[in-house]
Amino acid sequence: MSQDVDSALGDLQTHLNLIFARTRSLWKESAARVAPELQVGGYKLLTFIERAETANAHELAERFEIDKSVISRQVRMLEELGLIESRPDARDGRLRVLTATPSARAALTELRRDHATRLRTVVAELTQDEIAAASKVFRLLAEI
Repeated sequence: MSQDVDSALGDLQTHLNLIFARTRSLWKESAARVAPELQVGGYKLLTFIERAETANAHELAERFEIDKSVISRQVRMLEELGLIESRPDARDGRLRVLTATPSARAALTELRRDHATRLRTVVAELTQDEIAAASKVFRLLAEI
């Protein structure tokens, strides 16, 4: 690889690290907007449950590679905050089906709208082809 490519890759890594740091800050900020007591881990679980429409603790533990005891504590906190509801699974009564409450869905919809507005502002100077190229890079990085 040429020195120019090495330098460009170094810049890419630096900016990815900044994006990851900003993402962690954004998760914390977003969790607090949903509920002041909501932890980042609970926020991530809530967004997954809401997007999936339903989930159970086993799925969450697998998806996030987190011990089931941690998932149980987070689920309990989400229930106490009124952000998710739990009911027995009709197919397997040992499992609990988790769904986001209407107020949680509304809060997450508002957050997504705000995040989309921020993103549109940031990429406003890019062409559609540049946005597509950036999206391709992120997709490829996500597949590593």
